[in-house]
Amino acid sequence: MWLTARVLYQPTPGPALCELECGEFAARPPLDDMAKGPLTTAVTETFSITHPVILAGMNVAAGSKLTAAVTNAGGLGVIGGLGYTPKMLRQQIHDIKQYLTDKNAPFGVDLALPQVGGSARKTNYDYTHGQLPDLIDVIIEEKASLFVCAVGVPPPFAVQKLHQAGIPIMNMVGHPKHVAKALDAGVDIICAQGGEGGGHTGYVPTSVLVPACVDAVKGRTSPLTGKPVFVVAAGGISDGRGLAAALMWGAQGVWVGTRFVASEEAAANKRHKELLLKANYEDIGRTLIYSGRPLNVYKTDYVKDWETNRADEIKALTEKGIVPHYQEMEKHPEKSMVGHHYLMGNVAAAITDVLPAKTIVDNMVSDAVKCIENAKAMTGGRAKL
Repeated sequence: MWLTARVLYQPTPGPALCELECGEFAARPPLDDMAKGPLTTAVTETFSITHPVILAGMNVAAGSKLTAAVTNAGGLGVIGGLGYTPKMLRQQIHDIKQYLTDKNAPFGVDLALPQVGGSARKTNYDYTHGQLPDLIDVIIEEKASLFVCAVGVPPPFAVQKLHQAGIPIMNMVGHPKHVAKALDAGVDIICAQGGEGGGHTGYVPTSVLVPACVDAVKGRTSPLTGKPVFVVAAGGISDGRGLAAALMWGAQGVWVGTRFVASEEAAANKRHKELLLKANYEDIGRTLIYSGRPLNVYKTDYVKDWETNRADEIKALTEKGIVPHYQEMEKHPEKSMVGHHYLMGNVAAAITDVLPAKTIVDNMVSDAVKCIENAKAMTGGRAKL
């Protein structure tokens, strides 16, 4: 039963090197048969990992311990570096390595790189505070296995440096139209995050977005590996049914955030986990108040007040390039506790327990295999067109 699902992905031969401006892909040795999991996809092949499960780079809510735990469980842990200085990022990576069972095991780094100026949102600003070159250097020096770019595309210098170091780049997208821009920028992997996801998302549902992005990458190859660009699915995925569905849509793995917030290793505070576990489907909503960009959060009384009673103020402030929450904290610092944000996706309402990261990964994969086997049984061996 565990072996039959491996036919999901057939690696396409490609050149060992990309174009001249790239270095050699920093691939880890392939897994032997004993280390392989039941699902073999482009994600497991690319990163030499057991399972096609990637931890979303959730910054404080995830932390170094959870990042390492997901990698130790056979997935790929990713640390969110939003707001980190190069020194802070390096320390976080060192902390991850301390928790890794295999000190050479893969991990990734996720940075938010929005467009600033021009036609971009007026509330956008450089989250790296001009330190992106140094942050990229840290990522390369610490031998990350993946760089993830969110809310924008990476600049040419970053693509060139990362590829010269053999590090693949994954770009988050929330709309099919964003795929072409990301690929033209030189990224190797597309992460299609549907509107159900926590944090910054678009509006297109995961079930619509992922297949559309799979279609959009057809015929495109990674400038680093020379192999086909593939898609990772995100948004509302918390169990094996979600993983199986994503694979059926054509994705090669999943990017999971909210489910891992409710893990024993997550650095999310006690209140965050409590709200996630008690959340109903109507408790999750989108707001501009925290970043000026659509952000899926738990609707605390603070958020509800803004959205219900101060909607015109949100519009006026964001049109001026002012992030409402920042201004509120300047005027009313005493609201810092009640104004805290708790990022989570709609799937929070379906999560009822806090589990070890390994249990989450193992359950997700084993249940996905069962779903795939059940789907095969429906054809009764007659699936001939």
